[in-house]
This record gives sequence, C-alpha cells and structure tokens, in this order.
Amino acid sequence: MHILVSNDDGYQAAGICSLAEALRTLGRIDVVAPDRNRSGASNSLTLNRPLYPKKQANDFIAVDGTPTDCVHLAITGLLDEQPDMVVSGINCGPNMGDDVHYSGTVAGAMEGRFLGYPAIAISIASFEPQHYASAARVAQSLVKRLLETPLPQDTILNVNVPDLPWEALRGLQATRLGNRHKSEPTINATDPRGQPCYWVGPPGMEQDAGPGTDFYAVSQGYVSVTPILVDVTRHSEIPRVQRWLDV
Repeated sequence: MHILVSNDDGYQAAGICSLAEALRTLGRIDVVAPDRNRSGASNSLTLNRPLYPKKQANDFIAVDGTPTDCVHLAITGLLDEQPDMVVSGINCGPNMGDDVHYSGTVAGAMEGRFLGYPAIAISIASFEPQHYASAARVAQSLVKRLLETPLPQDTILNVNVPDLPWEALRGLQATRLGNRHKSEPTINATDPRGQPCYWVGPPGMEQDAGPGTDFYAVSQGYVSVTPILVDVTRHSEIPRVQRWLDV
C-alpha cells in the first residue's frame, strides 16, 4: 500500500510525525506538507506563482503552499507513483461542526477525494495534545478498515479523537457535523508602527451539539467519524428553487 500524508500544521508538526510513523507499518508513505503552519487555509490553491517543494532531512517534502497545493502537487506530478489513499493530519485541535469549511486538514483530504482517492482527515480535540499516539492508532485502524471494506467513492471521513490515552477511548461513533454559534467579534489592536490592525475572532461556542453530533461524541470520550461529501448541493431544494425561478 502507498499512502500520501499531508496536513495544515506544517511538515515539522508533532501530529504529522506521529501519523507518518503509525502508517509506515502499513506500507510505503510519502509526506508532502506545507513548510509552515497553514491552518485555516481551507481549499485554496496557489495560482499566482510557482511552488518550490523541498525534500527535508527526514525525507518529508515541504511545499511553500497550502495543504490543497501539497496534495494536488503530489498526485498530479510530484510523486513517481500514485497513492492508494490520502490521509491528512493529525491536526492539533478539533475540526468539528462548522470548522470543516475552514480547515486545511479537511481540505487536504478533500483534494485527495477530488482527485479520485479514498481520503481521511484526522484531528485531535485539544490545542495542547498529550496523546497523539492514540489518534495515530485510530488512523492506522481506519486506514486498514477502509482498504478492507471501501466506502462509496464520494465519501471523506472526518475523524476527531479525544485527547485521551488509547485505553480510555470509549470507542468509535458515526456522527453528523454539529454547529457553532456565530464567531466572536474581531479583536482590534495597534501594530508597533501605530497602524490599526484586526485579529479574526475565535470561533463561536457549540450550538447544535447534542447526541449524534461530532461535538457530543468527543465530549463523551468517543472517536467521532463523520462521513462528509464534496457535493454541497442541497438536492431536496432544487424543485422548490425551480418553482421560485418560474414565478
């Protein structure tokens, strides 16, 4: 098996190192990841300049671009052999609910799915994680399961792992995305030259976070596994919109 590994925290992040080490037990891996933290990059591609991939001392390839750039570049010309699967992570911090629309981790997996490969995005639900090994073991297990029993081709697995020791995890649950309240206000500041500047505010607190959601599963000590789609069309509303257009 040949697995392409990427992330949005950068090629030196502890999460991607743990993930690569775990997945090496299953076959060949290639790591192609941003040269620095690109959290929040979503599905952006760099189209206004060339990209310069550079092999590092640990054989990871660092790219001066986004997670989507990394996966796209790897699959469409950089690697000498096509992967069997794309795994993106392990992200430092959760990617639940509305987060998936901004997440570079999820975007990396999504790009793999766009290009025709099974894909998993995996995150650990803490910004100061202590148990990357647990998330890496979850990733290893899900990769094996996905190879043995493939899911529909349009499915991406968005996985969030509580920051707990392996033996403390209560199991895996299939979940749906929850929702957050709207984001907190921007933070106004002044830079060292006296110019006004603004920091994007933190995400809102959980709003729809009841049983069945990714938020709830993780809060109860379960690994949340959410199947997500590339196609964001609201198919049920197409007839209604057509009637609205015809008026």
